[in-house]
Amino acid sequence: MKILIAGAGLGGLTAALALFERGFDVTILEQASVLGEIGAGVQLSANATRVLYHVGVGERVEPLACEPLGKNVRLWSTGQTWPLFDLGAHSRQQYGFPYFTLHRADLHQALVDGVRAVKPDAIQLGERVVELQQTDNGVIVHTARGGRYEADVVIGADGVHSAVRAKFFGPDQPRYSGIMAWRGVIDATRLPEHLRTPYGVNWVGPGAHVIHYPLRAGRLVNFVGVVERDGWMVESWSERGEREDCLRDFKGWHDDVQALINAIEIPYKWALMVREPMQRWVDGRVALLGDACHPTLPFLAQGACMAIEDAYVLARCLSQHAAHPDTALARYESLRTERTARVVHGSAANAKRFHNPELAHAAGAAAYVEREWTTEKIHQRYDWLFEYDANSVAVE
Repeated sequence: MKILIAGAGLGGLTAALALFERGFDVTILEQASVLGEIGAGVQLSANATRVLYHVGVGERVEPLACEPLGKNVRLWSTGQTWPLFDLGAHSRQQYGFPYFTLHRADLHQALVDGVRAVKPDAIQLGERVVELQQTDNGVIVHTARGGRYEADVVIGADGVHSAVRAKFFGPDQPRYSGIMAWRGVIDATRLPEHLRTPYGVNWVGPGAHVIHYPLRAGRLVNFVGVVERDGWMVESWSERGEREDCLRDFKGWHDDVQALINAIEIPYKWALMVREPMQRWVDGRVALLGDACHPTLPFLAQGACMAIEDAYVLARCLSQHAAHPDTALARYESLRTERTARVVHGSAANAKRFHNPELAHAAGAAAYVEREWTTEKIHQRYDWLFEYDANSVAVE
């Protein structure tokens, strides 16, 4: 069976590897003329790293990844710290696989290398999908520069602005969440030692929060600062901002937050848009995965994880029902819609939790944090995510 994937991002590349394992012929059409990933961090919990090891990439990224010992919550004003959950050895013991923090470029390159090791010409660059036509036996795809491809199945892994989604499922309908984010990757040597510890940290405050965690064996630190405000509605990961504007958004925050912002060489900013989960993302022999069908706010650190899970479950469904691709894709959709919608809604709920007005004053904030991040509530919010095994869900 010939499979065509639109998009050489994390989800599309993972899908290709999982499909190669099962004997499928895969071609990936990527609109960019040069492969590369945005300079930012990504968090992968055990539900995603499990898949990476299954497709042979876990060992490739392990030397480049950080394995934080845990996550902490800190208060925006005083810096008071509470443990959120343990990671490190605990993740391996509890969930069977590690929790990695990675530079996206490192993960992306490992996936590209894995794909090209199987099929050197699998990734076709400069091929932007502009038209798709379903036939009785498959799908015909046309690209902007005149390419014509035929496949038994087409997978739209082409992100939030998916051309495949627009063709088969209608126009995108995003709305501004009222929240924008700053991001940057910091040379760890520019930070004091206590900000280079092997932990992920989530600063919470009224109307804003900050996340930072280590990358590349602690040589880098990833920074994300999220703030509620109007005036910026560009949904782009490559839009440069000014450090002074970022500092202004976090005026009055703890000195550690100021130190992080001042250490960012180039801050970038992007508007966070909200989209309702799609109820349907399969049409005959065309299916979507990842951000093409369930983009989410980044407040559960599960966007990349969901794309990776999608990819593996989709490959297993196609393998199980190879004689009936329509059945395979319908089964894939039925297995993924509820879980991914729960992530979308859970991420939105976390935004409200991280930004609650009760965090404004230290006395009330301590009571709020201790109430909202009890051991029981933490398990309720995260265990169902981390325990998921894309290799064992029933695809029959």
